[in-house]
Amino acid sequence: MKVGCIDIGTNSMRLLLANYKDDNITDRKKYVNSTRIGQGVDDKGFIKDSAMKINIDALKEYKKICDENNCDKVFCIGTSALRDAKNSDEFIYLAKKEANIDVEIITGEDEAYLGFNGVLQGIKEKENILVIDIGGGSTEFIFGDECNIKFSKSEDIGAVRMTERFLNGSLSKDLEIIEMDKYINEKIDETVKTIKKYNINKVIGIGGTATSISAINQELEVYSMEKIHNSIITLDEVKKILHKIKNMTLNDKKRVKGLQEKRADIIVAGVEILYIIMKNLEIDSITVSEYDNLEGLVHKKMGKMS
Repeated sequence: MKVGCIDIGTNSMRLLLANYKDDNITDRKKYVNSTRIGQGVDDKGFIKDSAMKINIDALKEYKKICDENNCDKVFCIGTSALRDAKNSDEFIYLAKKEANIDVEIITGEDEAYLGFNGVLQGIKEKENILVIDIGGGSTEFIFGDECNIKFSKSEDIGAVRMTERFLNGSLSKDLEIIEMDKYINEKIDETVKTIKKYNINKVIGIGGTATSISAINQELEVYSMEKIHNSIITLDEVKKILHKIKNMTLNDKKRVKGLQEKRADIIVAGVEILYIIMKNLEIDSITVSEYDNLEGLVHKKMGKMS
């Protein structure tokens, strides 16, 4: 059965096309569009009219792609920005009216579950796994195995949210970074203490920050799911990338190999979040997964149907 799954994130809207049969996901193809629905939501509490239009137009385009590929089912979820926005009901209404898409706004816990479930579809070792999902509006921490999730926490620290709250210009100032670091450390302190009690076999990173760092690390001219999936990034590599991009102008960041131009303005915050998490958890390296909440959504929805 052909399935289309859409994730409306704070920074990006993504589409997964895949075949689902006998509990297996095959022939995966992904589309990404930096639609930034969460721009200004942390500050004002509302989705801007311009962001509303951009995202509805993107939804219509994704629906068209699903129809052209003869998808039997199309599912759509909204995460952090749509959870927080006071006018998310208006967006849901327009999505149904103009794109004929039903948008399901999920909780942070549901988002964590889907991300973890998706990761399991793409790995062989499934015991004592810690998944870290750094998004635009929030970061999810999930620890468990294929039988159950033992710990899950969603924290309101994301690349877009931290950029808007702390980093005000093209160049990241030292004082801004210090204030952001203090905030992130305070937010994740209890979560880190809890996670350190577990015996972790493998740490996996998902989301745009992790995949971008891997792409930068590999200096990829063209993004490749195959080269990103199961790639390793070390704490030292994250530190080097952070040091490099912190002192760059926005235009310089846009020219960095492996970094999407539309992610250039939020990459410093994203890398800083990952660096602090790895340092606090005393993690030397993480594995990057190209299986994430979209694959988790396919598995959850189609598994229920079958």
